[in-house]
Amino acid sequence: MAKELIFVYNADSGKWNGYMDIMHKIFSPKTYPCSLCAITHGTFSIRESWKEFIDNSPVTMHFLHRDEWEEQYNRKGEQLPAVFLKEAEAISTWLDAPTLNSYSLEDLQNHIKNNLPELVEEKEKSE
Repeated sequence: MAKELIFVYNADSGKWNGYMDIMHKIFSPKTYPCSLCAITHGTFSIRESWKEFIDNSPVTMHFLHRDEWEEQYNRKGEQLPAVFLKEAEAISTWLDAPTLNSYSLEDLQNHIKNNLPELVEEKEKSE
């Protein structure tokens, strides 16, 4: 079974929450609680280099907000943002919040690239 990465933002979904996030990024970027949002998105949209990286990656990636993660996977109390590895029905932390909080976008992309053999191994075997 193929492996997937699930990126979980430390922010809730919805338009109102999106507007509040934009305001927080503009007026108090140092206290913005989602480093994943900060490195992958500009003030108003996804960073083009991140979008291209996702589009060209052989790894299946899913992106969820905190409330969507909690509802879909019934997992509450996780330290977010984080990236989880899903293999069949098992989900494990792949990049924890402290590590992700220290990463730049380039660091995140390099971490994924450096772990590609581990992530796509089964996908290639099943094709």
